[in-house]
Amino acid sequence: MINLTDSAVEAINKFIASSEKAIAGLRVKVEAGGCSGFKYGLKLEGEITDEDIVADIKGLKVLLDEQSEPLLSEVTVDYIDGLEGSGFKFENPAATASCGCGKSFAC
Repeated sequence: MINLTDSAVEAINKFIASSEKAIAGLRVKVEAGGCSGFKYGLKLEGEITDEDIVADIKGLKVLLDEQSEPLLSEVTVDYIDGLEGSGFKFENPAATASCGCGKSFAC
């Protein structure tokens, strides 16, 4: 299952708190694209669908689709805030290649 660092959870909770809409959970998905073949996606969702795989991770509802779930197994999502910018970083031990931006990978 996917892992979230404390830093990522804190950042996500800030985004949820600042949202004007009701948030049901955080969608994490993998799509075709990016420079390495697949790219990661994060989105705050207002509703949970019947097709969603729902995981409670550190108090957050994380929503995964059936196709993304196996590609996200053992992935760790971190939030980095530094001089060169801030953003979410994905660490995937199953990736055979990744892009320099850290947002795309190959398996």
